[in-house]
Amino acid sequence: MYAIIKTGGKQYKVEEGLNLVVEKLNEAEVGREVVLDEVLLFANGDKSTVGKPVVEGAKVLATVVAQKRATKVLVFKRKPKKGYKKLQGHRQYVTEIKVTKIDA
Repeated sequence: MYAIIKTGGKQYKVEEGLNLVVEKLNEAEVGREVVLDEVLLFANGDKSTVGKPVVEGAKVLATVVAQKRATKVLVFKRKPKKGYKKLQGHRQYVTEIKVTKIDA
């Protein structure tokens, strides 16, 4: 059994017991359970349900493992023969979750 969910503008394929790193969920605290209700597809064995745009009544329950920051992304700009160099770094806030249950 698996589902495809949408959170933070991205789509993820999730199964029960899966650890997943998603964009920061503001309302989530470590140890609490969150409900992800934007389920785009739900599949159980040979039977699958595709939402238009979401599957009605389907939701994914997950527990928040950690609120942290992702690895640093370096942005380097350079113009040849002009002596221009610029280095910037950025760390995005992310939430690590563990999928506990898929309801359909």
